[in-house]
Amino acid sequence: MATQRLNPLDASWLLVESRDTPMHIAGLMPFSLPDDAGPRYLLDLMADLRTPRGVVAPWSYRLQRPSLRSPVPCWAEGEVDLEYHVRHSALPGPGGERELGQLVARLHSQPLDLGRPPWEFHLIEGLAGRRFAIYVKMHHSLIDGVSGVRLLMRSMAESAEASLGLPPFWAPDAVRRPPRRTKAAVGAPSFDALLGTLREGIGTQARSVPKIAGAFAAMARAAVGGAEAMTLPFEAPRSSLNGRVRGQRRVATLQVPIPRLRAIAQAAGCTLNDVVLSVCGGALRRFLVEDGTLPARALTAGVPVSVRPDGDEGTGNAITFIVASLATDVDGARERLAAVVESTQRAKAHAQTLPRDAMTPYTMLLMAPSMVSMLTPLGGRVRPMFNVTVSNVPGPDVPLYFRGARLEAIYPISLISHGMALNITCESYAGTLNFAFVGCRDAIPHLQKLAVHADEELDALEAAVTVPARKAAGGRSPSGRATSKRTVSRKAAPEQPASPEKPVARKRARARAAP
Repeated sequence: MATQRLNPLDASWLLVESRDTPMHIAGLMPFSLPDDAGPRYLLDLMADLRTPRGVVAPWSYRLQRPSLRSPVPCWAEGEVDLEYHVRHSALPGPGGERELGQLVARLHSQPLDLGRPPWEFHLIEGLAGRRFAIYVKMHHSLIDGVSGVRLLMRSMAESAEASLGLPPFWAPDAVRRPPRRTKAAVGAPSFDALLGTLREGIGTQARSVPKIAGAFAAMARAAVGGAEAMTLPFEAPRSSLNGRVRGQRRVATLQVPIPRLRAIAQAAGCTLNDVVLSVCGGALRRFLVEDGTLPARALTAGVPVSVRPDGDEGTGNAITFIVASLATDVDGARERLAAVVESTQRAKAHAQTLPRDAMTPYTMLLMAPSMVSMLTPLGGRVRPMFNVTVSNVPGPDVPLYFRGARLEAIYPISLISHGMALNITCESYAGTLNFAFVGCRDAIPHLQKLAVHADEELDALEAAVTVPARKAAGGRSPSGRATSKRTVSRKAAPEQPASPEKPVARKRARARAAP
């Protein structure tokens, strides 16, 4: 039986797995039913998805725990029970965003069964407005966000007609290109195999040591302060976001047109990611001011950065982290963006001093104290490495269809842990950026307000940056500009969302969040 060893970064997600801190990630994808869909469309779709047609890696991988014979955890291919992994749910009436949010939060709260291939596919019917949703979750040790998006898209096409005959993403026919050769072992890895791997990599790692040592020395120099000091790990202030967590989750979402973000970035001379961090910082400032718990020092964000080479088809994690200020101690939107830009530029310059082959050991050393705290009772009781994770996952840039149904959005729902009760992940899709806020139900009881505040902060930043730029250029404010679609939980929230194909009217919020 062929096996594939987990690299240290992938294995670390298994080490911190617990009932309160399940380490799975997920995607929520609402769809519009085809115009000609009959009453049996979803029943027939479900029957077809469960039809046996084979399951390919990584969806066929089952975890093989360490043993004396196999000293490191690895993935082993095995049989997959599609009736267990492919599930059908229906929302209670009226099937609005509130009900969808409650169901998704409940599904995301449940750990995966690590005795089976660690993934689940949920088809959710009953969403108002002739819509349905798909929620897919998978363990983070199996796959990262970038790889997950790429594999899920294998079941979709750029036209409704072309999508009708596509197999599900786990089927052999969904693999459209031959997999790249890897160094995965065949057979159970033994101590000899492990030693061989160590011998193979020792030269590369030895050459990386000076660079890694230099990177940490630069952090030590920055710790003494000065005008050029960058934002450091464990410089984060204590906050209400960084205590112990329990297993139940809340979820909220926000959809923003990318042209709005790009216009701000262009006017401010920064990147789109800088704008995203500034919007998140402003939303958190508003949220914590309302709660009366805003720290005097700026909150910091851990920002995952992909280091996967172009064309690499691997499914494991290939990321490092930078730590950046969210400038929550700054009141003005324009001034906050400037502070965020300064912080991210220094963090990126620091990361770029490392060669690619040093990224994994550097990331492991950087994350080691945080991993140790999560593995012990210290998690959530000591100063966090950073206050919140903010990720930006690249997604498809054209509208996609699944079995004739149009994909409206992709919301990437990530994980939280002790000391990190909030995660913000966004993903681009067809000209929009889709934010998903996930938090501990007990630690952040009004998570839906964060999506409201993020939309408000985007308005404030846009007014502070692009309006003065247009006036300076002698331009006029455009009419009918595209606006963000906020889908957050409120009891009085309308049940019908605006179509993503049309500009959304300036209204206060709609719901896709657990209450």
